[in-house]
Amino acid sequence: MFHRMARRSALFALLPAIVLAQGTAEHPFGTLREQARMQQAWLQKRLDTFLPALMRKHGVDFWVVPMREYNEDPVFSSITAPETMFARRRTIYAFFDRCATAGAPPAASCVERIALGGTSQGGVFTARRSMKAVSSGTVGGRQAELWGDEQWQALKQLIEEKNPKVIGIDRSRTFAFSDGLSSGELAGMSEALGEKWTARFKDAEALPLELIASRLPEEEAFFTKMTEFVWRMTAAMFSNEVIVPGKTRTSDVVWWWRQRVSDQGLGTWFQPSIEVQRKGVDGEKLGDDPIIQHGDVLHCDVGITVARLNTDTQHMAYVLLPGETDAPAGLKQALANSNAMQDFAMEEVRPGRTGNEALKSVLERMKAKGIDGTMYSHPIGVNGHGAGPLVGLWDYQDGVPGRGDAKVIPSMWFSVELQATTPVPEWGGQAVRMAQEEDMVIGTDGKARWALRRQDRLLLVK
Repeated sequence: MFHRMARRSALFALLPAIVLAQGTAEHPFGTLREQARMQQAWLQKRLDTFLPALMRKHGVDFWVVPMREYNEDPVFSSITAPETMFARRRTIYAFFDRCATAGAPPAASCVERIALGGTSQGGVFTARRSMKAVSSGTVGGRQAELWGDEQWQALKQLIEEKNPKVIGIDRSRTFAFSDGLSSGELAGMSEALGEKWTARFKDAEALPLELIASRLPEEEAFFTKMTEFVWRMTAAMFSNEVIVPGKTRTSDVVWWWRQRVSDQGLGTWFQPSIEVQRKGVDGEKLGDDPIIQHGDVLHCDVGITVARLNTDTQHMAYVLLPGETDAPAGLKQALANSNAMQDFAMEEVRPGRTGNEALKSVLERMKAKGIDGTMYSHPIGVNGHGAGPLVGLWDYQDGVPGRGDAKVIPSMWFSVELQATTPVPEWGGQAVRMAQEEDMVIGTDGKARWALRRQDRLLLVK
């Protein structure tokens, strides 16, 4: 017993050193505290910059967003502080454009932001609390939080005070981002407000969609740094640092990515994937976890999450055969075909056009150039598959009803995702699929540019 206790004491004595050693993770984007300060500044500026114009654009002078803890509206992470992970009990966020009736131009000073429940989110909202005081000594006589039906009555009082013409609610049959109002919250709110005010409800479908999608120049600059990081990680992953042909399985590469991301204090919004194409071998015969061999074409789909922003990248690599110093010309041409599709997307995805219109134009240009492929691009930002128009789906190349009918707006980001299938002479005419994905920024000027650049050369593994 004595010896066991002694060993245990010795182990406890070592714990601080162990914890210290494990806690020395890299912080390529700063500490969480530094990121939070940055995100808070973004939040304030985004609501000041985008919200007034969007409310006016979509004809809503009062926007109400009620939600309960663990059943948050999709817009939640776009209107709350970085320290807020969930709604507090029930939180009702309300936005009132007091300048709308006067015909004044939209401005940050026009939109009042009120939180009925929860906090001010770092001063971004005016928080209204219960009128009931809690006398228990354990809480020091603090004011109670709004609770239950009292919150609906507080909302009714606020609406009567502001007398809005149009009350926007988050309800949509097309866009998940615009459908955050749960049936229970709608029923409770409608019962409390009565016919006079529910008659002024309007589905504010495009308002949350475009607010979530809109990004600041400061966020764009940070996004470029994230993309640079992904490129460096991908180059390391598709190298002999990670891959030993004849020994390394695709699952080894996948988990290298996951572990490396975690070790640097970052997150990811999806499980990465590695795919193999091999000369003379049907893809299905390779199995789910093949060993990477010389002569293979490799494809990755990877992403990271930092400061509530997400990347989505697909790059291609070639594992050199003994004696080779470069990829075969046919594989280079296959990549060039997918690069051409990227050029088409860069030119056709522009503000004012719907996703379906952009898709149609890209496919027409592909046909004219004799490129066999598919386009399936999506917005990105706070969500990996972000708010905004889809530009095709891999299995819907004739347009995406509803979700492809939304319009591209300035300050929106896209993941340009696509694939070109090309016969490769060096592989006996076997078709090789070059699937690429690069993040693209549409600036405030409406012009599209890569968040960093696009891959125009295959990564080479020896």
